[in-house]
Amino acid sequence: MTSVWYWRLLAVLFFFLPASAQSWLRPLDRFPLNASPLTIRQHAEAQKPFTVAGECGTFVGQQDGSFEAWIFPVKLLSHFRIQAQMQDYPIPIDVNEQAAEIEVSPGHTTITYSHAAFTVREVLFATPCTQNGTGIMALFQVESVRPIKLTFSFTPEVKRMWPAPNYNAPSPEWVKLGPSGYYILHTDSPDLAAAIAMPDAQPGILAPYQERPRFWPLQFVLDIDPRHDADKYFPLLMAVGNDETSAKAPALTAQLERLSGQARQLYSQTEDYYDHFFDQRLTAETPDRSFDEALRWAELSIDQLRVRHGEEIGLVAGFYSSGDSNRPGFGWFFGRDTLYTLYAVNSYGDFALTRQALEFLIHRQRADGKIMHEYSQTAEMVDWARFPYEYAAADSTPLFLMAMEDYVNTSGDVDFLRQHWDSVEKAWQFERTHDSDGDGIYDNSQGTGWVESWPSGMPHQEIYLAALDQQASGAFSRLARIMDHPDASSQAAARAQKIASTIEAEYSGPMYAFSRNADGSLDKSATIYPAVAWWDGHFSLQHPDAMFRRWASEEFSTDWGLRDVGDREPFYDPISYHQGSVWPLFTGWAALAEYRTGRTLSGYAHLMQNADLTWAQDLGAVTELLSGAFFQPLGRSTTHQLWSSAMVLTPAIRGLFGLAIDAEHTTITVTPHLPADWDHATLRHISVGDQRTDLEFHREDGALTVRASNSKVKLAGEKNGVLRLALPPVEVGVPHALPLPGAETRQLKVLNQKQDAHSLTLELEAQGGSAYDLPLRLNGLHSRPHVEGASIAQPETPSALGRLHVVFPAGDGYQQQTVQITW
Repeated sequence: MTSVWYWRLLAVLFFFLPASAQSWLRPLDRFPLNASPLTIRQHAEAQKPFTVAGECGTFVGQQDGSFEAWIFPVKLLSHFRIQAQMQDYPIPIDVNEQAAEIEVSPGHTTITYSHAAFTVREVLFATPCTQNGTGIMALFQVESVRPIKLTFSFTPEVKRMWPAPNYNAPSPEWVKLGPSGYYILHTDSPDLAAAIAMPDAQPGILAPYQERPRFWPLQFVLDIDPRHDADKYFPLLMAVGNDETSAKAPALTAQLERLSGQARQLYSQTEDYYDHFFDQRLTAETPDRSFDEALRWAELSIDQLRVRHGEEIGLVAGFYSSGDSNRPGFGWFFGRDTLYTLYAVNSYGDFALTRQALEFLIHRQRADGKIMHEYSQTAEMVDWARFPYEYAAADSTPLFLMAMEDYVNTSGDVDFLRQHWDSVEKAWQFERTHDSDGDGIYDNSQGTGWVESWPSGMPHQEIYLAALDQQASGAFSRLARIMDHPDASSQAAARAQKIASTIEAEYSGPMYAFSRNADGSLDKSATIYPAVAWWDGHFSLQHPDAMFRRWASEEFSTDWGLRDVGDREPFYDPISYHQGSVWPLFTGWAALAEYRTGRTLSGYAHLMQNADLTWAQDLGAVTELLSGAFFQPLGRSTTHQLWSSAMVLTPAIRGLFGLAIDAEHTTITVTPHLPADWDHATLRHISVGDQRTDLEFHREDGALTVRASNSKVKLAGEKNGVLRLALPPVEVGVPHALPLPGAETRQLKVLNQKQDAHSLTLELEAQGGSAYDLPLRLNGLHSRPHVEGASIAQPETPSALGRLHVVFPAGDGYQQQTVQITW
């Protein structure tokens, strides 16, 4: 009798053990997804990319829902696709071909597949970074009119990011767990493995050893009963082991178990982060909702390129699908990309991110003071110093000095400067001692300036680098003054002044030269690169009028941004990297320069071209580069690009709104240039050192009033808490809208604008025979102004907008028209 009960007890235990063991691998009860006012909803376009990125991982894929998954620094899988087979429906269905809608929210992206008989939703999000190996997660929810079998196929990769060595394709092992199971992906190394699970799924193709060698995708096969499964999420759980301890099967299994148990919590933590993202960061409220949202998305896009590297945080340059390589766009750390971007980060007040990014670069500063250019996520796994990339570029060093000053100005954090003064001095020493031809300007002899190739050979000294040298010298002078080093400050200021004079002597002309050769001859190619001279607001070129006019014209200005080389140059190539393509980076440089020189209409047009790119490709992000001939990103363009998003923010905050922060004196200097059709605007959460304030802009009685909500923050020139700025009697606006994909440049261009006490003169160009009605605002005029070259539709009330009607002469291509308004 005893033996009978013993065996019965064993049978009971045997029955229950599998259920207990598999209890962690189960679907989730469906829960509501967070609704964000920033959500972008569009019809899915199969060939357009998407990115879901976080500190520890990223999905990069196409809007048909196929993707590759990275848990940094490992590419875990690629070519993820779905096939469906319905009961009593005798054909297989490619689910990815049914991709109907994409929704991009700050915290997650959803791709909806729509078929007459079923709907599948693929929800992807980046999880918080923890010691549990989290990084990214996908949830699948299925509704169907009949039972349906879904087969999820993917290529197992388990490869470290470039340039780390990798192994053969991983060997999959199916680990059975109750009625389901999961894959362990073994590599040829004991320090690298991965695991992937999906609740209730069965394995698909698992070729036996006896078969001839051939690639087979791995598969999860999931049977869905719509009566029971429609209200469930089936998570795709992924774990990576990147050392001998975490790569063991028990450790990977434990990671999957934790992820399964914490899936809803991880989703909630991600959404909570984004729900409060703008609690302390700058936002705008203006009559143009798309402008407001573009600024917010630019901040989010920058933040999503923060990547954890050990105990550090750095900014990577951007993400894009890696294809058959192990390079996900520019998904590693870049010096100059980071340093240009920090101007935007400081502008929206995330000083903690700026400190992390600067310290990441300082930690890798070369012994002689040079600042790094590139650092891979797997640099420690190779002899990175033997590669030519880490210190390849010359511009990171001057940009470091400039960015350090900008951080101190906006944050007031002199302690940070004091803590890292040795690094600042080393960078300055490098800066001022690398002039190979003795003209007093830092040159390309120790690294590339901007271009990495050039038709006539690599330049000896570019105006781009010369302009940065001038600004870096001024930045160091002002930093040295803060640190109470008057002699060093004076010497650096004298150097800055000498460089400015030398640039005028060596480069000046109707179009400032691109570069200077070692023999003193010039390359006078017409380029956008001199625009960087206005970047930090302390420097300017002395004879720029002809150059700005050409930049604003269709020679440089497409309807989606600025070419880096004019299309009249003999080597112009609109699909090249450096000789005629459009970079939002250059568009941002030029827009800020235009605002700082009073060319506000062209500046606005270029700023809004960058802003409108938020919705053009990788939704919520701005791409790296586009064709100079047709409105289309280049096929190799990194679509979620760090400094491209930054070039929405910096020209907007420092150009259109004209903010300059002086944290030492808790003061903001405001020189705004609101569009003519805005009668108000509000900036919230402006950081001035440790103070925050809102700024409210209102048009009142022919003036623009600016008020700060925080009485501790002063506005330069204010009286009784109000800054009152006189407005010109006549203001004109220009439209903004990107063309359709594939379009050529055909929109209105503002070549020049001149205003004095009694007149406004606009030099315009547009397609022959075209007509435009431009917004017109009259401020305090009691009589109708006189107009030549256009006509006015007078506003019915003084506060309403009128219209300036401009008709361009007939003819092929662009035709010019001068409009003069006098009063």
